Amino acid sequence: MAAPDWKYSSFEELGLELLYALLRLRAEVFVVEQDCAYQDLDGHDREALHLCGLHGNELACYARINATGAKIRHAAVSRVLVKKEYRDGGLGRLLMQEVLAHCEQQWPGVEIGLSAQQYLVDFYTSLGFRAVSAPYRDAGILHVDMLR
Repeated sequence: MAAPDWKYSSFEELGLELLYALLRLRAEVFVVEQDCAYQDLDGHDREALHLCGLHGNELACYARINATGAKIRHAAVSRVLVKKEYRDGGLGRLLMQEVLAHCEQQWPGVEIGLSAQQYLVDFYTSLGFRAVSAPYRDAGILHVDMLR
């Protein structure tokens, strides 16, 4: 799969159309597909950097990046997703490689944390993350805290 056009935006730079698209996609994946009612708008969007992967005008993938200390004591990656139509072509790996390259450029040597759904632990391990917690339930879904 060809890499998308990457667009990094602060909350203020997102614009209404892109903000709507990313919130819609987050609800589509995390609430509807995973049949999980949870509070997506958790107060960490305003200080985050939003990485959007665009194919034309369509949002194909997304990740939220918070600087060290903004969310947890490490840099934090969250809300990582790939739109259903774009899965199984390696876009999730491209997205995370872009996230990691950005974090290394902005904060060299700083640990990066994320809360991985249990079924994605091997994927994140292949990107250099390691589990630092036992599995726990978050909104009814098993998660594991990981660091890189």
